[in-house]
Amino acid sequence: MTTKTKMILVVNAGSSSLKCSLFDVQDEGVAQHFRVKVANLGGPARLEIYDHSENPDGVLVDKETLDKDQLDVAHNQAHASALKVVLDWIANNTPHFEVAWVGHRVVHGGDRYSSPVVVNAQVLEFLETLVPLAPLHQPYNLKLIHLCREFLPDCPQVACFDTAFHTTIPKVAREFAIPRKYTDEGVRRYGFHGLSYEYILDKLNRLDEELARKKLLVAHLGAGSSMCAIDQGKSKASTMGFTAVEGLPMGTRSGQLDPGVLLYLMQEKGMDAKALEKMLYKECGWYGVSGGIASEMLALKQSDDPLAKAAIDMYVYRIARETGSLAAALGGLDVMVFTGGVGENDADLRAAVVEQNAWLGMKIDPRRNAANEYLISADDSRVKIFAIPTNEEKMIARHTLKQLGVA
Repeated sequence: MTTKTKMILVVNAGSSSLKCSLFDVQDEGVAQHFRVKVANLGGPARLEIYDHSENPDGVLVDKETLDKDQLDVAHNQAHASALKVVLDWIANNTPHFEVAWVGHRVVHGGDRYSSPVVVNAQVLEFLETLVPLAPLHQPYNLKLIHLCREFLPDCPQVACFDTAFHTTIPKVAREFAIPRKYTDEGVRRYGFHGLSYEYILDKLNRLDEELARKKLLVAHLGAGSSMCAIDQGKSKASTMGFTAVEGLPMGTRSGQLDPGVLLYLMQEKGMDAKALEKMLYKECGWYGVSGGIASEMLALKQSDDPLAKAAIDMYVYRIARETGSLAAALGGLDVMVFTGGVGENDADLRAAVVEQNAWLGMKIDPRRNAANEYLISADDSRVKIFAIPTNEEKMIARHTLKQLGVA
């Protein structure tokens, strides 16, 4: 009987998407074999499977369209149906692999979890209490944990938190100027995208240990965007706060907003909490500023509508402004890293941000930038600038093995 290779399944669930990756354990750590993306779970969903075993960028090896009936959207079973399709594909196409462990991205760990944790009933009970702090992500993160317990009952699971990396943010930076009783109840800045920042810090450390210990700013840019100030490998400040709606304008999220605007909308427009939540999370950001043209950066760039340009201009302005703010929090700036879907791939946006921050000593090399090289700053730039692809799933796989004592 052939011995199967034990694999780690990494699950990253969104409100309308599911991403999974399959890793195996090697002497030097973990190696990614397959990555699955299921987009638009409201149907029809696009399923794409990439093979990373020979090419780190991945080669598309299978794709499929899943209609609403296949997803059982009518009975709110889209995530369960998509996960079942993924697991069936693994079983049918990789019979020599066996899913032995599962690692999950969970957006919020609250004050309790400053590092990954093995999932049990008590952990799940606490994580449910954090749903109001991340309503766009937390419910789906937890739903997939429950589904994996059902579909893979013998596989231990590990929850890895986006907030954990930011537990080193000093008190003066994490607290709001609100009545102390609310601060004591946990109303404070938490920060998010921590798994991405961990990965970038590790990658930079492998490239140049000395640079990784300097004053570093990482911009995770995409439909969900944030920026983080890091000094000596520790998070010192983040643009995201109590929830993942704070900071930069994003695909459909507002980012920073005067609280008085919400009071006005409540008092003068009769909006209640549910209406405000829907607006802040799903109707603002690039989508709102562009007048509903798009919530995707590529679609905005392809549009000739002035409102699409206005959305891009606002995004660049806010990134540049937060760069100055986070540089102040660090007391200087030595290194800036662009990452995330937009940060890794949009050379024009990177150049625009760097141009607005020339006063900090930033200077881009147009050739390096256009070629998406790791180092994209000019030789005479005072601040070294990088464009580094992130890999949250790989970070989760590493944490999963460590927590379970496998590696």
